[in-house]
Amino acid sequence: MNGIVEVRGVRLGEGAPKICVSLTGRTREDLREEAAMLRTIDLDFAEWRVDFFEAVDSIGTVREVLAELRGLLGNIPLIFTFRSAREGGQRELPTDDYIRLNREAAASGHADAVDIELFAGDEAVRDLTAEACRLGVVSIVSNHDFDKTPPKEELTARLRRARELGADVPKLAVMPRDPGDVLALLEATYIASSEGLGPVITMSMDRTGAISRVAGGTFGSALTFGAAKQASAPGQLAASELRGILNALYGG
Repeated sequence: MNGIVEVRGVRLGEGAPKICVSLTGRTREDLREEAAMLRTIDLDFAEWRVDFFEAVDSIGTVREVLAELRGLLGNIPLIFTFRSAREGGQRELPTDDYIRLNREAAASGHADAVDIELFAGDEAVRDLTAEACRLGVVSIVSNHDFDKTPPKEELTARLRRARELGADVPKLAVMPRDPGDVLALLEATYIASSEGLGPVITMSMDRTGAISRVAGGTFGSALTFGAAKQASAPGQLAASELRGILNALYGG
């Protein structure tokens, strides 16, 4: 597989890790303010964490806000993400509603990528990645473990499985209990990247894993998340500081 995924001219998997900042507003007004702020930050991707949105149960409202965000963000690539509570998000949705929400986002023409949870069910993941591909939308197939870091072999297997189910970009985020867990995540990243699974996104969370958010690119991670108004996961660094750190590590 080609190790590069290009979105609105941003080449994921080439050069330094790209920077993504999440929109986590509860209301339309919150999201408008966040989108305006993101236009002032040196970033590469924006992510709408729609599980934070108070009207996520209304597909029509979600589509309207997605269109509005697309206009406010200009040409910044936009990732659409509903993160389930079992993987660290704000709420759960029935499987059918989860599938419909992601289908609608992919079909809207306003989301450049959709984040699909690896453990949403093999059939659902295959269907959603195939639909995203048909629509020209990038599929990120992700798994988040907020309790622990599985063994290196399991981490590698999850990244491989994401690719087998159709992911353009496999993604993995885990919680370390000690520095050895961070090393396991970075080694799994290197193995998956070396196998040509396409660009992969990985991170070890919390303060112990913060180093993975800047050094992960050395091991093959193609994107890192920074915090602006509100962090969307523990251990995120300030987005305003990330570019300077990455430039120092990888060259401006």
